Amino acid sequence: MLQVQDMHFRYGDFPVLSGVSFSVGKGELCGLFGPNGSGKTTLFKCCLRFLRAEQGIVRMHGEDTSQCSIERLARLVAYVPQEHKPPFPYLVREVVLMGRTPHLGGFFGIRRRDREIAMDALATLEISDLADRPYSQLSGGQRQMVLMARAIAQDTPVLFLDEPTSALDFQNQMRIWEIMRDIAGEGKTILACSHDPNHVAWFCDRVVVVGEGVVVAEGHPEDAISEVVLEEIYQNICSVRTLDGVQMVMPRCVVERNKKLKGDRPSHDVPLARAWSGAETGS
Repeated sequence: MLQVQDMHFRYGDFPVLSGVSFSVGKGELCGLFGPNGSGKTTLFKCCLRFLRAEQGIVRMHGEDTSQCSIERLARLVAYVPQEHKPPFPYLVREVVLMGRTPHLGGFFGIRRRDREIAMDALATLEISDLADRPYSQLSGGQRQMVLMARAIAQDTPVLFLDEPTSALDFQNQMRIWEIMRDIAGEGKTILACSHDPNHVAWFCDRVVVVGEGVVVAEGHPEDAISEVVLEEIYQNICSVRTLDGVQMVMPRCVVERNKKLKGDRPSHDVPLARAWSGAETGS
């Protein structure tokens, strides 16, 4: 469904992407993971033709996007940016309805069905109560969820999400990731950029790890989010543990501190230390 081949891009003389290649299948939720400055957002912008790549091919749904019109591209992929500040105080329902723009045409313009799809998207995210509020007056987290609703309303086979949960509280982060899993389960392909290794390990079908403009690892989260890979991109700061069958990434300093606490205090005072001790021994 999504193929990126040999993508190169540079800002002036500074290379940002150096031969990035990967693919994502139909119905897969793929995490794009890596440190700040590794080229994730630039890769998004090159794939979406916001930036002109120096070299590379992007195919979506079997189509070479360089040969697609803007109208056709808008029917292939929806995009949720990391941050969006509107120039006008549109109502939330109007912002979400903008997602239907690629599907409009003819003399009659917006149809009743388009409005229903927009309201259904708001209902999916449980934010229907925001429909008549000015988008510009929402919090950053609320705006992020409205943009997610707009992408859902756009109804494309591919979705690009740039840090879709960065401004959300923990409850809404989990809700958005679960919604992304549901959307992928309907056969849509999602590429979601994230800085949280646990999110991509917990929810994604596959992960593409980038560092300094190249693909460092690609594949199942258990393989791509490993201590070996994390050490390559973050040096010696991460420890990967399994608790109740769930892979978790912990700061190494936290693991070491809890080991010390376990030795200095009675075990009933440090339940976290007991939990990690059990995880390490497999009990």
